[in-house]
Amino acid sequence: MKFFTTALCTSILLSSPSVFAQVVPSEDAAAGTFPKKPYSPYANRTFPMQPLWGETHLHTGLSLDAGVFGNILGPDDAWRFAKGEQIQSSTGQPVRLSRPLDWMVLTDHTDLMGFAPDLQAGKPEVLANPKGLEWFEGYSEGGEAAGKAAFDLITNFSQMTLPEDILEDYSPGADAYAFTWETIVNAAERHNDPGTFSAFIGFEWTSVPKGFNLHRNVMLRDGAMRALQMVPPVTQPPYGSTDPQELYKWLEEYQEKTGGRAVAFSHNGNLSNGWMFPTEDTYHGGVVDQDYVEQRAKWEPHYEVTQIKGDGEAHPFLSPDDEFADYENWDIGNLDLTQLKTEEMLKGEYAREALKQGLALEEKFGTNPYKFGLGGATDSHTGLTTAEEENFFSKSVSVEPSATRIEHPFIASELARIEGHQLVASGYTAAWATENTREAIYDAFKRRETYATTGPRIGLRFFGGWSFSEDDLRSRSPAVTGYEKGVPMGADMRAREGDGAPSFLLFALRDPIGANLDRMQIVKGWLSSDGSLGEKVYDVAWSNDREPDANGQLPQVGNTVDLETASWTNSIGASELMTVWTDPDFDPAERAFYYVRVLEIPTPRWVVYDQVRFDIDLPEEAQLIHQERAYSSPIWYTPPE
Repeated sequence: MKFFTTALCTSILLSSPSVFAQVVPSEDAAAGTFPKKPYSPYANRTFPMQPLWGETHLHTGLSLDAGVFGNILGPDDAWRFAKGEQIQSSTGQPVRLSRPLDWMVLTDHTDLMGFAPDLQAGKPEVLANPKGLEWFEGYSEGGEAAGKAAFDLITNFSQMTLPEDILEDYSPGADAYAFTWETIVNAAERHNDPGTFSAFIGFEWTSVPKGFNLHRNVMLRDGAMRALQMVPPVTQPPYGSTDPQELYKWLEEYQEKTGGRAVAFSHNGNLSNGWMFPTEDTYHGGVVDQDYVEQRAKWEPHYEVTQIKGDGEAHPFLSPDDEFADYENWDIGNLDLTQLKTEEMLKGEYAREALKQGLALEEKFGTNPYKFGLGGATDSHTGLTTAEEENFFSKSVSVEPSATRIEHPFIASELARIEGHQLVASGYTAAWATENTREAIYDAFKRRETYATTGPRIGLRFFGGWSFSEDDLRSRSPAVTGYEKGVPMGADMRAREGDGAPSFLLFALRDPIGANLDRMQIVKGWLSSDGSLGEKVYDVAWSNDREPDANGQLPQVGNTVDLETASWTNSIGASELMTVWTDPDFDPAERAFYYVRVLEIPTPRWVVYDQVRFDIDLPEEAQLIHQERAYSSPIWYTPPE
């Protein structure tokens, strides 16, 4: 169902000067016979009417790792590309998005910010250090030597063994650091075009103790006037700390000093060694106490649930009854690959489990630190925000499209490997904002009225209330009823009405140039009275004439993928799905959350496009077909006190 609309404006050109004359009310208007509500269903609307598509996590050559892997694109290149222009990639290939984005947060790493371009240029101050000279020679040689130099540099960073003089020259207080931040801020200002494209000033805070990925991306609501009053924080001592509480202090100081606004987004939890969502008494750098849960709840209203380094919604070990949980999972402990995944690690890495654990922490502390909205991002280090399977320019310049890129592992150690074909062409964030401005989109993030997709631009609405009925599906603009009778994704349920169960109004529309939809599901998590945590996935709407079996299992939608041509047909599935669903297992005494997962019909993964275009053989273990998806932000229910 099409649930967001674009007003069609008709202009009438009149040659007579009477076009400027006073309009005389009709007899009907004078008699007061017009309806009390405006006849135009779009008049006086204050809620957001269309999703704005964007990217929250992208790197240019100013980032340490992106630059040492050969990225020579700067912020202007990245902004132009996101706005729909064709540019040349760092490997000299022409590239363009299928459709422009509406907004983007550019998030270059803060630690050693600006060092990579100086290394590429062979600046004397870099070459004066033995390690700097070694890295420059490897980079200049290219190929395997460049890769070895890059990984050595990154390992020294993660183990906090960087040369002191290099660290000093590219940390807060150094001229090179301040200059790079000014470059980033001024580029965003040049490309910000309110009403057409919103260019957010941001950065990635790169906490990686022992190789455990605890990164956060930061998004500023403001322009250069405020952003340039401070420089971003780093994590390398003695100039910074890997403790997220230190980032929260910086955010607080930024708001107090500048009068601006900022939020942080937790990086996808894969490779965090289970530390992204701590629940025990301690975490790396501090204690999970009252202050921690309140600070995290205040500063991190959003989570990056899917990206190039794997999908982080669910895992089959944590959700064994969910047939779609095993989607693009990465089962390695940390970035250094020195830890294999354990059962305990998984609990601290996946969004659904974190949402459940948040209910328990709220019961204990009165605050839920994991009450976050969901979004997707690429985390691309090419400067190119490509999240489409047929247009995937990969994680770094070293694996941009080529006949051999699948042969290169993303990273490898003696314990484990992440193969090249395991990279994921994901994802984007849709924000339900009232207009395309920094302020409106930022406010949507604060409301958590956002959703994630693995790349397709699926339209998705989700409302929770106490009185939705099938009659509410009869309108072609059911969002009107959604806001009137309930709350949107990302919100808390209103006070319970009567003694009934919550009802939900949800609808999805396929990407106009993408695949049909297979099904819509509602994922519920809850905290039982005995302190145990539960979850259940409900199929609530689906395509075609399928019927659940005796066990409630819905048959698969089918498969139209043609591997020889890397294509599919929309002869199965549905272009739109909509329903009203009431929770059949509701317990008014239990804390709970609900979110929507929408699945497309099967389509080819990016590796199949590589196979067809380069005429190559793929590894036997490579996954060829998948079902792309969207995840709404949750709606939470809290029992009355």
